[in-house]
Amino acid sequence: MAEWLQREGRLVRTPASFIEQIMNRVQAAGLPLWRMYVGLQLVHPQLQAMGYLWKRGEPVESIARAYGVQFTPAYIGSPLKEVRDTGQPVRYRLDRLTRDQHSVLHEVREGGGTDYFSLPMRIRRDGPMPVVAFATDAKGGFSEADIDDLTRLVDMMGAVTEMHIEESVANTVTDTYLGHQIGQRVLNGAIRRGEGEEIRAVLWFSDLRDFTGLNERLPPDQVLELLNNYFQLVGDALSKHGGEILKFIGDGIMGYFPAEDALFMPMVTAAALDAARQLISDADAANEARAAGGAEPMRFGIGLHVGTVTFGNIGTEDRLDFTVIGSAVNRASRLEGLTKALGVRVCASAEFNEDCPRPMKSLGKHRLRGVREPVEIFTLQDAPA
Repeated sequence: MAEWLQREGRLVRTPASFIEQIMNRVQAAGLPLWRMYVGLQLVHPQLQAMGYLWKRGEPVESIARAYGVQFTPAYIGSPLKEVRDTGQPVRYRLDRLTRDQHSVLHEVREGGGTDYFSLPMRIRRDGPMPVVAFATDAKGGFSEADIDDLTRLVDMMGAVTEMHIEESVANTVTDTYLGHQIGQRVLNGAIRRGEGEEIRAVLWFSDLRDFTGLNERLPPDQVLELLNNYFQLVGDALSKHGGEILKFIGDGIMGYFPAEDALFMPMVTAAALDAARQLISDADAANEARAAGGAEPMRFGIGLHVGTVTFGNIGTEDRLDFTVIGSAVNRASRLEGLTKALGVRVCASAEFNEDCPRPMKSLGKHRLRGVREPVEIFTLQDAPA
């Protein structure tokens, strides 16, 4: 087992696959296991923990645990909490349970379990420790030799499990603060200052209107709620249609839809337009609910442009920001700024309209700040005249 962990086990890509493969080997070695559960604490914006449940003859089940699970009856008084609180193993002979012992033990017994053994997994990382629980359906339960073998098994699993935890933390942090695509670029080594890559993309810029006024009129908690609701709607619309948030700029959002090849640009511009329509529809529905509760509506504009930008690292030698630069970014921002003056929620450039297969309505030529000549502006076909 130790040799497999050193050579092959550490290369298994996912925790679920790792657990399935190691349990197959444990069974082949003769340990009388029927069920095994690993509980891992996460660093994640939505999830507190992830559990992996293996049962003999079944695929591993991944179980997400939301924040607040520690306050539920499923966790309070459980053997996992007992192990985590004390840092010591616990064992329960399931044929000797009392009525007041935790429901998970009764559940395992009713499924055919005879013996339950849970213990902490020692890792270097600070914070709540992983906990592993084993159960057998063997008539005599676990032998003392089985308990010793399971304890050694958990010790051997620790190094590989810690690798999965560290990878999960790295992916979660980069996805949360940089977005998935840029996060993967950084994890793959794009971290030197001045390093950049040119890509052609649809640039999206959206901004709340009258945000300064909202800050003056509303208490901070209501402003925060409005911002988070708006950001969520934009993020949902972008991700559903293949876009990604690049960064938050105050109450504004810079996003992009990458096009790997010019042949794909019609599909990408159509997707960006669909995202804009979804945001408008979702915001209208949210504003109806806000109006019913006496809250102010969220009003916004969207600028869309097609152009070449440079993805790259800027900053100091030891504090970097991965961002996009180029005139296309400024153009998208200027287009969004026109939405209020023109009375529409979407302003797109002529370049965007040229690549987009969806019909759009021309609003004529207008001046953009910083652009010498007037440019033709387009909006949604069904936008108000």
